[in-house]
Amino acid sequence: MSPDLLKALQERGMLEQISDPEGISQALAQGPVTLYIGFDPTATSLHIGNLLPIMLLAHFQRAGHRPICLVGGATGMIGDPSGRSSERVLLTNDKVDENVNKIRTQLGRFLRFEGPQAALMTNNHDWIAPLSYIDWLRDVGKHFSVNYMIAKESVRRRLEDRDQGISYTEFSYMLLQSYDFLHLFRTENCKIQAGGNDQWGNITAGIDLVRKVTGQTAYGLTIPLLTTASGEKFGKSAGNAVWLDAEMTSPYQFYQYWIQADDRDVERYLRIFSFLELDEIAAICSEHAEKPELRLAQKRLASEVTTIVHGAEAVEKVLQATEVLFGREINGLCDADLLAIFADVPSTQLERSRLGGDLTLTQLLRETGLSTSNGEARRLIQAGGVYLNNRKCSDPQMLIDANSLASETTLVLRSGKKNYHLARFQA
Repeated sequence: MSPDLLKALQERGMLEQISDPEGISQALAQGPVTLYIGFDPTATSLHIGNLLPIMLLAHFQRAGHRPICLVGGATGMIGDPSGRSSERVLLTNDKVDENVNKIRTQLGRFLRFEGPQAALMTNNHDWIAPLSYIDWLRDVGKHFSVNYMIAKESVRRRLEDRDQGISYTEFSYMLLQSYDFLHLFRTENCKIQAGGNDQWGNITAGIDLVRKVTGQTAYGLTIPLLTTASGEKFGKSAGNAVWLDAEMTSPYQFYQYWIQADDRDVERYLRIFSFLELDEIAAICSEHAEKPELRLAQKRLASEVTTIVHGAEAVEKVLQATEVLFGREINGLCDADLLAIFADVPSTQLERSRLGGDLTLTQLLRETGLSTSNGEARRLIQAGGVYLNNRKCSDPQMLIDANSLASETTLVLRSGKKNYHLARFQA
């Protein structure tokens, strides 16, 4: 057990507010403690904005404590007003169930769900849905005054917006999250709730409900809401979320997001998003400062985070993909990574049935527009100026078949040093 866990997390910059630092420290020192964090099931995938709370749970588990991942099947149907200026679109039961199942699978990459202090996955729909409205008012609502609720920053800000306001639905969110804490306190002996800094009002409301109903003490932690050194919201890339699902953000795109980290951010990211010791991080950043143009710290950051999220094999493929841009032979890539590398390169669609037929390299050059005639194509090939998947080709009559592909559907043609074109063979 690590009695210095809070101090270590603070040194990493992973904690913002603590309800009772001395009380939590004593609880952690006395034995395994259970804590929970809720995840919003409004999308089919978590994104890197969720990565900090996941890493917090992982640090607690590594220190001998028990994490609970609460997927908000009930609260996700309503929406939390915290940090929002408008009410979100409500989800159907079926859509929430679909998202919950996918998120449950994703969280399994980061936490152990077997063995000592195994993580627990819960869905608050299981205990909230069976309650009647009368039960809710009698057992939960009576513990909250309206004055108390409107004093919370997230609610007050929306109330002051004359145009938008706040619906009764979202106004009730605080009670739902508070009841989650009470339920887990009773059933799982969960003593700590953690969440983003914008959740502080909901977390302290839960602490108060536990105290009023049980007479016992619960605790709360918040993690910082991250922005980049340039002031942009962390986790966005060209206006799009960076997802943990490889089908929504490919491992190559994911890796590239971290490679592009600002020098002013990279040390902070290494502390928060990796398990490297602080001494090693300091050494990495010191070496980086000597030759920042080599982006050594960014490369280590990208490697560490991509390994955690997608695995070591994915990192190896990403590094191969990166070397493609420097002329390395292209093979073994998936369509998503290949298309991410050559996102701005023109492409031509061809029938899949032409693979293994009489399509020659000469014809392909003409059909893709890399040459204006078969004669020009032959001369270009014979002069050594044509590359297929970065391999130099010398035979104008070379037949194009499935072995010519660099990924499931695509091959890469190059004329000269930089004139690329993709040929995509689809049914």
